[in-house]
Amino acid sequence: MKVLSSLASMKRRHAGCQVVKRKGTLYVINKTDPKFKARQGSTKGTKLSKKGVK
Repeated sequence: MKVLSSLASMKRRHAGCQVVKRKGTLYVINKTDPKFKARQGSTKGTKLSKKGVK
Protein backbone atom coordinates (compact mmCIF):
# COMPACT_ATOMS: atom_id res chain seq x y z
CA MET A 1 0.00 0.00 0.00
CA LYS A 2 1.31 3.42 -0.95
CA VAL A 3 0.93 6.41 1.37
CA LEU A 4 0.30 9.56 -0.66
CA SER A 5 -0.51 13.20 -0.02
CA SER A 6 -3.06 13.23 -2.85
CA LEU A 7 -5.13 10.31 -4.14
CA ALA A 8 -6.29 11.99 -7.36
CA SER A 9 -3.54 10.51 -9.54
CA MET A 10 -4.00 7.00 -8.09
CA LYS A 11 -7.74 7.11 -8.71
CA ARG A 12 -7.28 7.98 -12.39
CA ARG A 13 -4.74 5.21 -13.08
CA HIS A 14 -7.20 2.34 -13.22
CA ALA A 15 -10.86 2.14 -14.18
CA GLY A 16 -11.82 -0.06 -11.22
CA CYS A 17 -10.54 2.27 -8.48
CA GLN A 18 -12.80 3.54 -5.71
CA VAL A 19 -12.14 6.13 -3.01
CA VAL A 20 -13.33 4.93 0.40
CA LYS A 21 -13.27 6.70 3.76
CA ARG A 22 -12.74 4.41 6.76
CA LYS A 23 -12.23 5.73 10.31
CA GLY A 24 -11.33 9.19 9.00
CA THR A 25 -8.67 7.98 6.53
CA LEU A 26 -9.10 8.04 2.75
CA TYR A 27 -8.19 4.89 0.83
CA VAL A 28 -8.09 3.99 -2.85
CA ILE A 29 -9.10 0.37 -3.35
CA ASN A 30 -9.43 -1.73 -6.48
CA LYS A 31 -11.47 -4.93 -6.43
CA THR A 32 -10.21 -6.12 -9.83
CA ASP A 33 -6.53 -5.74 -8.83
CA PRO A 34 -6.24 -6.10 -5.01
CA LYS A 35 -2.53 -5.18 -4.95
CA PHE A 36 -3.38 -1.72 -6.31
CA LYS A 37 -4.24 0.34 -3.21
CA ALA A 38 -3.22 3.54 -1.49
CA ARG A 39 -3.87 5.57 1.66
CA GLN A 40 -3.87 9.32 2.14
CA GLY A 41 -2.28 10.88 5.18
CA SER A 42 -0.51 9.60 8.26
CA THR A 43 -1.63 6.93 10.74
CA LYS A 44 -3.81 9.41 12.63
CA GLY A 45 -7.28 7.93 13.03
CA THR A 46 -6.27 4.34 12.31
CA LYS A 47 -5.87 1.37 14.61
CA LEU A 48 -2.09 1.80 14.65
CA SER A 49 -2.22 5.19 16.32
CA LYS A 50 -4.73 4.02 18.92
CA LYS A 51 -2.40 1.21 20.01
CA GLY A 52 0.51 3.64 20.32
CA VAL A 53 2.54 2.18 17.43
CA LYS A 54 3.96 4.88 15.13
